[in-house]
Amino acid sequence: MCRFVFYRGAPIRLSSLITEPAHSIIHQSYHSKEREEPLNGDGFGVGWYAPDESDKPAIFKDVSPAWNNQNLANLAKVVRSPCIIAHIRAATPGLPVSELNCHPFSWGRFTFAHNGDVGEFQRLRRAIQTRLRDEAFDLLRGSTDSEHLFALFANEYDETGHGSKLDAMAVALSSAIETVETIKKDRNVGVQSLLNMVLTDGGNTVITRYISNSRKEPHSLYRHTGSAYECIDGVCHMRDRSESGKTVLVASEPLSHDDGWKPVARNTMLLIDDDSNVEERAITIN
Repeated sequence: MCRFVFYRGAPIRLSSLITEPAHSIIHQSYHSKEREEPLNGDGFGVGWYAPDESDKPAIFKDVSPAWNNQNLANLAKVVRSPCIIAHIRAATPGLPVSELNCHPFSWGRFTFAHNGDVGEFQRLRRAIQTRLRDEAFDLLRGSTDSEHLFALFANEYDETGHGSKLDAMAVALSSAIETVETIKKDRNVGVQSLLNMVLTDGGNTVITRYISNSRKEPHSLYRHTGSAYECIDGVCHMRDRSESGKTVLVASEPLSHDDGWKPVARNTMLLIDDDSNVEERAITIN
């Protein structure tokens, strides 16, 4: 069910997340520790921002396994960015492996990735699409539940009437979750949804760890903060963990043995502003 990592801080090389850490995202693609199936080989994607060039993200993705893509390894050595999302895919059963279905997805300045699945998505797909206005519907290029979640966010997003862009993003993503749960209820779908999602505009970021079944645990998700994150001679760690508001890492599995990694609480939303300050909010669905 996929793995992802998000970074926000001073510019770093993509390799600091993708290849260099002991449990890098490439290592997780063939040896995930917190999934029953350790392989995540149905494609990958990386999204990053270059603020001096554009407010829109650059995206590189492919259907090949991340561990076997030399272009990814070469790109990661030389590209630096202050905001990065890297994702490896384990396709939901019944959904095809194609580049269109690889994460992350983008819309304007937004980048989005998802770990998990919408319970019995094929029964809900048509109903989700009927909720979408034309602009949001036109975002759909592939067939994944993840891209439909992103379209629901786009459908709900409105910067007006909120205290900040970050609040507007949080409200819209919460509305996307609530829409899915409402449709499931209307169609008597009791299968759980697992919605670990990351959404960023390169400055503001919203990340969720969510499961609709109160008796089970959601997919794993961890956070780490400090003054700076660095990789030196293959050893990656966070400096000055006592100093928050500088650098944030959020990952499906810790990238290193650093003891600063903390689990994100179940059914919680992280709001990360453009100064890397982190606020936690409970996800409550009516």
